[in-house]
Amino acid sequence: MGDLSSFCCLNAVCSDVGKRGHGNRTVTARYGPGPTRRMLRCRTCKGRFSERKGTPLFDARLPPEKVTDVLAHVAEGVGTRKTARLTGVHTDTVTRYTRLAGDHAADLHDELIPFSPQDR
Repeated sequence: MGDLSSFCCLNAVCSDVGKRGHGNRTVTARYGPGPTRRMLRCRTCKGRFSERKGTPLFDARLPPEKVTDVLAHVAEGVGTRKTARLTGVHTDTVTRYTRLAGDHAADLHDELIPFSPQDR
């Protein structure tokens, strides 16, 4: 089944929303090509969500390797048009994944900030 401790409930009304490692996640189904992606369920609120929910890969039409390649070029400072040429995708696709990754990074930053060490 794999380790589910890194996942948390995404249901805003659940009492365990955002809490990781509580052991209340379970895999209810597999879907996608192969079926390699897991559908998770919260035992607290009975909500179901994809393991990709909240990531740039959620509802992606490109293969994960291609998305990673696009984002790697962007992270290195390569422009949108050049990234599109190098990876073989449309410039709008580069822009869409850049926005998704930026939103995800902002959310992750906001989540991790409370755990940063105090200034002395």
